[in-house]
Amino acid sequence: MNDFDYGILEVTDHRPWPMPGAPWLMTQSWHDLLFAHWPVDAEALRGRIPAAFELDMFDGQAWVAVVAFRMTNVAPRGVPALPWLSAFPELNVRTYVRAGGKPGVYFFSLDATNPVAVSIARTFVHLPYFSAVMTLDERDGWIHYDSRRTVPAATAEPAATFTARYRAAGPSYAAVPGTLERFLTERYCLYTTKGSRAYRLEIHHPPWCLQPAEAEITVNTTVDAAGLARPAAAPLLHFSRRQDVVTWGLKKV
Repeated sequence: MNDFDYGILEVTDHRPWPMPGAPWLMTQSWHDLLFAHWPVDAEALRGRIPAAFELDMFDGQAWVAVVAFRMTNVAPRGVPALPWLSAFPELNVRTYVRAGGKPGVYFFSLDATNPVAVSIARTFVHLPYFSAVMTLDERDGWIHYDSRRTVPAATAEPAATFTARYRAAGPSYAAVPGTLERFLTERYCLYTTKGSRAYRLEIHHPPWCLQPAEAEITVNTTVDAAGLARPAAAPLLHFSRRQDVVTWGLKKV
C-alpha cells in the first residue's frame, strides 16, 4: 500500500463533466477486477430502481453486473492506509441509472470482509453493504474468488454466494466512446437513497485499461439476492488489473 498514483488527478480530458470543485475526500485502489455483465429485462429492472432515478440503457438494452475485485489504499485524505483496515476484497451487484443528466452506477449490494468499512459505508454513505467471508488469490494465472455473505439469523437479509475463477484473455485497450464497453465501465458517480431523498457521490479515475476475460462461475446467487431473475445468457466479461480512484462526499440530487 501507500503506492497510490496521485497523478490521476491530472488526467481529466476523458471525463464527461468536470471534477467537483470541492476537495476530494478518499482514496481507493481497485485490483484484479472482473466485470461480468448480463442483459436483463428493463421492466423487471425498473421495478427494483428508486423512482428518483432513470434507468440508463444502451441501444434500448438494460444491464446488470457482478464486479469482483480487491481494494487497497482505502483511506481518508491525508490519513495513511493501514493494512488491517485499508485492504480487503469487495463484490458488488450493480446497474446503470441517470439523474440530473448524469449517468452513474446504482448498487443493489456490496459485500466486503471488513466490518468497519461495512458499518461506515452503511451509516454515512447509505450504501447497501454486507459483511461476507471472502477469499481472493492468484494461482496458475487465474484469480480464484469466493464470497459468502454472512447474514445474521435474526434478519431478513438474503444470503448470497459468488464462487469463480477468472483471468485476462487478450491484450489491453481503452474503450472507444460510443461503444458498449465504454457505457458499462466509464462511470464517474454513484447514486443511492436514504428514505425519500436521492444522493449522488462523485468519483474520479483515469480511463479504464480493459482486457477481454474468461471466467468459470460455479456459484452465483448474488443477482437472485437483489430480487432479479438470474440471467440465462452468458455474461459479457472484462478484466482490469488496477484502477486508482478518488471519491467525494454525498450530495443531494
